[in-house]
Amino acid sequence: MPTTVPAFGNEAADRLASMADVTASDAALRRFLHGLPGVDAVGLQARAATLGTRSIKTTAKANAIDLAISMIDLTTLEGADTPGKVRALCAKGVNPDPTDRSVPKVAAICVYPDMVATAKEALGDSGVNVASVATAFPAGRAALPVKLADTRDAVEAGADEIDMVIDRGAFLCGRYLEVFEEIKAVKEACRRADGTAAHLKVIFETGELQTYDNVRRASWLAMLAGGDFIKTSTGKVAVNATPPVTLLMLEAVRDFRDAVGVQVGVKPAGGIRTTKDAIKYLVMVNETLGDEWLTADWFRFGASSLLNDLLMQRHKLSTGRYSGPDYVTVD
Repeated sequence: MPTTVPAFGNEAADRLASMADVTASDAALRRFLHGLPGVDAVGLQARAATLGTRSIKTTAKANAIDLAISMIDLTTLEGADTPGKVRALCAKGVNPDPTDRSVPKVAAICVYPDMVATAKEALGDSGVNVASVATAFPAGRAALPVKLADTRDAVEAGADEIDMVIDRGAFLCGRYLEVFEEIKAVKEACRRADGTAAHLKVIFETGELQTYDNVRRASWLAMLAGGDFIKTSTGKVAVNATPPVTLLMLEAVRDFRDAVGVQVGVKPAGGIRTTKDAIKYLVMVNETLGDEWLTADWFRFGASSLLNDLLMQRHKLSTGRYSGPDYVTVD
């Protein structure tokens, strides 16, 4: 499987345990989260805009396109999804361009829990992971036992990764410990009978969190609770991933590793549709976190249409001309 998030080393485990007092009570967690440095919105937006203007040469662009393809969680999350559509998406994820076997596979296929078994069978031993949304995605408006059952169903069906949504209502009301405990419970529900576990991505729905300060707080909250990835959005609201919000989350995982010694991945999702946009995000990762995070183990794109544009731009670089309208499939 592409995802190889390592177990905590002894030093990291000790440092994380040393922060247990932070989550000992709602008051303690509130003090910690509200004690994080405030976000300079103007400075954040200016830096994100500056990083988006970096010039990328042809060879570097070709490498960036292949890297971006390998980081995609190719997604279908529609009420009209069918087994046939999921199998077709899996085939595309394993072999994005049937005319060119040098195109890398995507990182994962992301589906609803009831489609996990279909995706797992279709992907076989390809090395492409099956990711499943859970916890009453996308609104998250369900009782905790329902959310945990949703998660367990997906894991038992073979999901390698779980994308959960936090309770934004509880978070915005300041019930931070409730959100923390829910993430921990879902993390435990990701555990399989053999002792292994699906990796957990925690979705904030940043377009609903109202402020950059809240995004920073949610990032730390999810990481303290054991999230393997922090993810911007469901892709189901008006405002999804944006460069400033993603930059803020990248800075949060950097600071978390500096403080605790635990590395966490980042997944922007929703609204990233073009090669130009994807490369801007890769530049942001490189400039903020360095090469170490530039793998599918630590950075993903949640996308459904991005792959098509990456394939067309890749074809343009190799042939000097854009492909015809039937070069890529319409998902």
